[in-house]
Amino acid sequence: MAGVIVRRAEPTDARAIAEVHVRSWQVGYRGQLPDDLLDSLDPTDRIPRWEAAIEAASWPGRGTLLIENHDALVAGFAHLGPSRDADHDPGATGEIASFYIDPMSWGRGLGRRLMNDALTELSSRYRTGTLWVLESNARARAFYEATGWIPDGRRKDDLMAGFEIRDLRYRHELRAPCRG
Repeated sequence: MAGVIVRRAEPTDARAIAEVHVRSWQVGYRGQLPDDLLDSLDPTDRIPRWEAAIEAASWPGRGTLLIENHDALVAGFAHLGPSRDADHDPGATGEIASFYIDPMSWGRGLGRRLMNDALTELSSRYRTGTLWVLESNARARAFYEATGWIPDGRRKDDLMAGFEIRDLRYRHELRAPCRG
């Protein structure tokens, strides 16, 4: 994929990440989450969160990867870290806490490229990877399954702006981590 790069996020990338995050929600979750919730999302509200996450990054195993298209524009991101789930050892299980590709870049192979790099990064530190996905998000679930993720049977229910959602957990066995 000529001209496409995957790199670690820098603090100056927070705005671009927030913009991709909001656009991805507004398109990807349309019909799954309330329109008024999606329409009210503002990237500016998410910039401080992404600045803090990028500042807290400690590689390997925690941080945000970006994929840039041939125009050097952020086309997606994957935020990685130790598992936040109580039933996993955070030293052995890593998590993709966020994975989004800008809707304008869907179907171009950028998601698969970013996922491959995210799995490589996770496997440098962890034996197993997990991620959570909205149960109703058939597009994302198909993508994850096509890239080797399998549902592990765990579900969690939550409220988002008064709207009930259900997430499913997926698992990916990684190659043995390289320890130092």
